[in-house]
Amino acid sequence: HTAAKSEAAVFCSVYMAFAKADKFEHVIQKATELGAAELVAFPSARCVSRPDERSLAKKLERWQKIAAEQSGRGRIPQVLALPSYEAALQRAAQAELAVCFYENEEQRTFRAAIESAPFRTAALLTGPEGGLERSEVEQAQRAGLQICTLGSRILRCETAPLCALSALMYATGEF
Repeated sequence: HTAAKSEAAVFCSVYMAFAKADKFEHVIQKATELGAAELVAFPSARCVSRPDERSLAKKLERWQKIAAEQSGRGRIPQVLALPSYEAALQRAAQAELAVCFYENEEQRTFRAAIESAPFRTAALLTGPEGGLERSEVEQAQRAGLQICTLGSRILRCETAPLCALSALMYATGEF
């Protein structure tokens, strides 16, 4: 089996746990450049950032504006925030290729996941600073996400989604 080739681009959603400071803004900028169709923020157990409803509404407005400014391709990715980790898992699991990255995974590589079956939709889920808790990873697996490693390096929360998105683009023939 091989990944979907660029006859039709893969619709990729990047799921990133709430991060401190402007890290999600950085990911929005770069993931938009790399062709992400959606950027989804969500809370998880180790999130330091936990915006309340009012500040989240302001952030979403700002995040969508950043995506629009960054999108020179005419397609502006949707930026949204989900109320819970469970909601993120449920939504991500709907993709044909649904992956949760975990720094302690030692066997399943992202490459193996990409090559396991053809797909047109992908969901890439990464944790916050400090990573996802083991129980959250188990929850992701029960929800239907493949637990994968991005290799032996420990990547920062803002680097992991961009690394995964770049690898996906390469694997699907986008560059």
